[in-house]
Amino acid sequence: MFRIVACLSLIAIATNLLADEGPVGRTVTAFKLPDYRGKEHALADFDKAPAVVVAFVGTECPLAKLYGPRLAKLAESYKAKGVAFLAIDSNSQDTLAAIAAYARAHQIEFPVLKDLGNKVADDFGAKRTPTVYVLDAKRVIRYMGRVDDQYGIGFQRDKVGSNDVARALDEVLAGKQVTKATTDVQGCFIGRVRETIADSAITYTKQIAPILNNRCVECHRPGEIAPFSLTSYKDAAAWSETIAEVVREGRMPPWHADPKHGKFLNDRRLTDEERSQIAAWAKAGAPEGNPADMPKPPTFPDTGWQLPRKPDLVVDMRSRPYDVQAEGSVKYQYFIADSGLKEDKWISSVEVQPGNRAVVHHVLVFAVKPGGGMDALEGGVQGFLAAYVPGLRAQPYPEGMAKRIPAGSRLVFQIHYTPNGSKQTDMSRIGFNFVEESKIKFEVRTTSASGRPINIPPGADNHPVEGTRSLANDSQILSFMPHMHLRGKAFMYEAILPGGKKETLLDVPNFDFNWQTSYRLTEPKVLPKGTRIHAVAHYDNSEQNLNNPDPTKTVRWGDQTWNEMMIGYFDVAVLKGKATDDDDTPLTIPAGGVAIPDRVMPFFRAYDKDGNGKLDEKEINALPPGIKKRVMDYIKAN
Repeated sequence: MFRIVACLSLIAIATNLLADEGPVGRTVTAFKLPDYRGKEHALADFDKAPAVVVAFVGTECPLAKLYGPRLAKLAESYKAKGVAFLAIDSNSQDTLAAIAAYARAHQIEFPVLKDLGNKVADDFGAKRTPTVYVLDAKRVIRYMGRVDDQYGIGFQRDKVGSNDVARALDEVLAGKQVTKATTDVQGCFIGRVRETIADSAITYTKQIAPILNNRCVECHRPGEIAPFSLTSYKDAAAWSETIAEVVREGRMPPWHADPKHGKFLNDRRLTDEERSQIAAWAKAGAPEGNPADMPKPPTFPDTGWQLPRKPDLVVDMRSRPYDVQAEGSVKYQYFIADSGLKEDKWISSVEVQPGNRAVVHHVLVFAVKPGGGMDALEGGVQGFLAAYVPGLRAQPYPEGMAKRIPAGSRLVFQIHYTPNGSKQTDMSRIGFNFVEESKIKFEVRTTSASGRPINIPPGADNHPVEGTRSLANDSQILSFMPHMHLRGKAFMYEAILPGGKKETLLDVPNFDFNWQTSYRLTEPKVLPKGTRIHAVAHYDNSEQNLNNPDPTKTVRWGDQTWNEMMIGYFDVAVLKGKATDDDDTPLTIPAGGVAIPDRVMPFFRAYDKDGNGKLDEKEINALPPGIKKRVMDYIKAN
């Protein structure tokens, strides 16, 4: 992967940049680099260009991928004005083949150059990808920074607010001073060739490889969701600075639960010692160490599935792949497939497998009983059959426990796609392991404590929404999966026992929409009949939330990411044949009906057939199950 064709040459003539000055205002002089075909390109080749744009990119950096097509479009739009564009890859880990694939994928027609030894990156002072420089006719740096403000670490805006490179180019071409000459750059550290401390006590083979194998390689390997591989020393060394940064900032490994509450099978947190070892290793230049210390690499199932055995049934989401656009936002997509089941089946293990992990953000699969419609799903409030989220591993249900899927069910795939800079296709699927009913004592269901209505005021930075679900029988809680959208800020579950005592089950103080984590308890939480699962979510609809599509609007319930949801999913196991919650608990409806509070009238107006502001027994019984449940909860509470 790291071979470079021997005949390629590199000439990098130092610039006259002074180390104690900022980049803007400095003059760049003669550099010459080969492209991925071996053809050399010199800055002097573009002497007639009134401006030159130099973009430092990387083939695996997520932001560099997102901005690849954006740079291609900019180059095309300024072609008539004579502006020259150059991309430079200074990453030691990026091969010529990878650079060629990057250019093809993003339809980049201007030269993409290889900076061996990162000499030109050093001359420019470029530290991250993607970093863009705008040079004027005299090759003076007039702008340095991001392409625009749409994408960043942990956020993605619906549209561009500030076209920084385009604005700088327009001002340079007009002979004006650039009004905003520098902007902050977010992205991946350039994988520089670095000197290592030979006698470092922390090495890759002895300390770092075991950490990566245990915590990271599960996702950071070919074919998985992570943007680059960490299965070899060369891979890890090239990304060492980025690894140290994301670990230091707590972005990786992704885990957002407060350790004070609950113990979880899939806890990904690093220990303090592991974090300090990673930091020391990166600071020492990422030394390799003694090959004899290298641990055995982890092994993964070779069946193509994480299931304990080959699936008994596989169902594709549709008959042909779905096309995912290169940029922008994609509405939640729904695909319906026939399960083909002629009899009820009990599921001991299930895996939702994304067809294209590069663009599939998460998937929920629902089972719709024969005769049931999409409206029964209520956007997923009433639970789901199975899910995929990045990093989720398929785990069998505890022995004697299983989910049931009725005969004749249709499977509905709800998929959230996130474009990654190039056009993609996806064919996701679901696989099942079944077990004989005679071996099952407890039925597992996914249900939720959900809060409606949602009315988040403009600018509110900590708006609360609550939801509750009562347990109709003695139950065992297996896992939690809080679900919100782009304004989600925090999520907490607590158990309110029949006597009134409260116990926090899960607290996620910093919810991250990018990671729809399922938190699996190490041991099932046994709770008595009558316990209420109470969930509290908080939302940030202010301009401080960089993911916020529009802080000036009131936000209400809706499937799409620019709307909001409050669903506190949890898996609960009860004795087979028992109800998991109190949806069907008999309840006397007051004579004359139930008055609808003004605050929820807009939501229930469609069900108030006679328009009297109340729901009578007939109208309540006609409600979808989940909405009926909330009406019943309201009657009980009032």
